[in-house]
This record gives sequence, C-alpha cells and structure tokens, in this order.
Amino acid sequence: MTTLDHKIDFAVIVSVTKANPNGDPLNGNRPRQNYDGYGEISDVALKRKIRNRLQDAGESIFVQSNDRKNDSFGSLRERADANPELDKILKAKTSSNEEFARIACQEWIDVRSFGQVFAFKADSKGSGVSVGVRGPVSIHTATSVSPIDITSMQITKSVNSEPGKDRGSDTMGMKHRVDYGLYVFYGSINTQLAEKTGFTNEDADKIKEALITLFANDVSSARPDGSMEVHKVYWWEHNSKLGQYSSAKVHRSLDVRALKDEPKSIEDYSIEVYQLEGLQPEVMNGL
Repeated sequence: MTTLDHKIDFAVIVSVTKANPNGDPLNGNRPRQNYDGYGEISDVALKRKIRNRLQDAGESIFVQSNDRKNDSFGSLRERADANPELDKILKAKTSSNEEFARIACQEWIDVRSFGQVFAFKADSKGSGVSVGVRGPVSIHTATSVSPIDITSMQITKSVNSEPGKDRGSDTMGMKHRVDYGLYVFYGSINTQLAEKTGFTNEDADKIKEALITLFANDVSSARPDGSMEVHKVYWWEHNSKLGQYSSAKVHRSLDVRALKDEPKSIEDYSIEVYQLEGLQPEVMNGL
C-alpha cells in the first residue's frame, strides 16, 4: 500500500426529514442551530459516523462507542495496553513518543485518519505517555443551506421508572426534530500529514465509501431509518501533493441554493458545481 501522494478535497450533501441530526446537550438536546437560525451537525458527530462505518466494514477502530464496541475494553487505555508493542512502551522507563505514534497509526485507521491525543497517566507498572497525533483528514461542521424550523413535542412514558402510586416527573419529556433541512459539509485530506501517519490511497478510498454510506446502520429514536440521507458526494483528487487549488476555492466551487423561502425537499434546491480548470470532481450518489 502506498502513502497518499495527492491532495483530496470533498463535499457531502445530506438531508434531514423529521429527525434530530445532532442534539445539543446544553440546550435540552434540541437540534444544533447557530445564532442565524441555520442548522449544524458537529464535525465530531460526523467523524463518529465515519468511524462506525469503518468499523462495520471490518476496520480496526481505536475510539469505539460503548454501545458498538467489538471488544471487551472499557477504556482507551485498556485498548492501547492490549497491543503488545504499545504495552511495552507504556511499561518502559523511557518511552518513545514517535514510536508510540507510529505503532498506533499502523494499528488503527481512525488514528492515522483523524489523529488522536494519547494522554495516559503513569501507573505502578511503568511510565505514562502524552502523545499527540495530527491526522490528515479534516472535516468541517455541516451547516444547513437554509434556516431550519425545529418542532418540539411533549412525550410521556406509560410506566414509572421507580416504584410509586403516582406517575413520576421522569415520565414526562420533550422530543425535538427538524422537519426538513439540507446540510452540506466539506473536508480535505492533507498529504504532508498522511506521510507522517502512514495514511494510504486505500485508506482514502475507505473514507470515500464511508461518506457514501454515512447513515447506514445509524438508526435511533431521534433518527428513524430513512430520515437521514446522503444525496451527493463530491470528491476532488488533485494531481500533486499541494494541490492545484486551495481547499477554500475548491469548496466554493460547489454552489447549493434554496429556490423557495421554505424548501421541503431536495427538488427545492439548486445544486451546481463550477468547473475548475484541470480539476474535475468525481460525483457519487448516496447509498
């Protein structure tokens, strides 16, 4: 496998229909929204979904969700200790940060893609470690093309969580959703950082496939099956390490505009890609 030798930019258009794409825990789990009323999905949430798709494809993932993990480890430290080479470094009196980062990148695709901070305290068996890995794959926060409307409804449970004659206060709650929203997010893959983590051309293809299938196996009560959809993935592969154009210029070449004041479907938007000389995107439909 060869290390990535050319810059890559990408953009993804996703729709939300009667779902909560990314709740804000500091705002009653309402869908994230900026001060101008536009919806947002955090880059952390998007990376979580990409990790899940890579894990579903059989890739080795370091940062696994507790409800999806495929091993018995209860912490990142335990997962790192399970690697014999990393465990040896952690137990050594003088640890090599560079060697630790190299082994971690080789072992886990999410580490060599997104980077990772390893900050483990020293224990009785050896020294601690503090290693920061910068990953080549960067992803922006997804933002809706138009301001979103949030619908809230009161919900109740039919049974108490605790014993008692009267219905407890915990049986009442609120549920929030976006009736319809079209979101766009952008990203890039940097070749200089790819060389440091060992990120390969094959890894880039796996990231692309994860973007196309982003919401597969991502069902929850807040996001019913079919409520989140990837419509288009735009994938620009430059012909050099630095790229023919800046990522900002490439991302601006995708123009998505609402054709109505209150768009209700993908047909209510205009999607156009302005051509950049010598750089044509590969355009793929979602799953």
